[in-house]
Amino acid sequence: MNMKDYDELSGKVIGCAIEVHRALGPGLLESAYERCLSYELSANNIRHLVQKEFPVKYKDIKLDCDYRIDLLIEDKLIVELKSVDVILPIHKAQILSYMKLTGIRTGLLINFNVCLLRDGVQRFVL
Repeated sequence: MNMKDYDELSGKVIGCAIEVHRALGPGLLESAYERCLSYELSANNIRHLVQKEFPVKYKDIKLDCDYRIDLLIEDKLIVELKSVDVILPIHKAQILSYMKLTGIRTGLLINFNVCLLRDGVQRFVL
């Protein structure tokens, strides 16, 4: 995916997340934001999968380790959702690991537990 396509797609996803955050505000469980964001993505005709399982590729084998991507957008963008007080380095490492393991080079880390959602969004490109 080129940067223009990434910017456009991630912008649409962020817009949907902002809509959810405006309606719900901070302080809810991640699962509530995930379901509402999925609804908003569908309403905007953005193809996505929720809780997409993926195997870990180790050497020449694939292992089912129960890893799940919160949202996989159009097979091009990983979205990891949080509802935490502070984004920690491990949260960033998690999305980067998911990106490396899947070969998907773009991602968003969205923390809904903030006053303004724009303060809770981080973009990643490998």
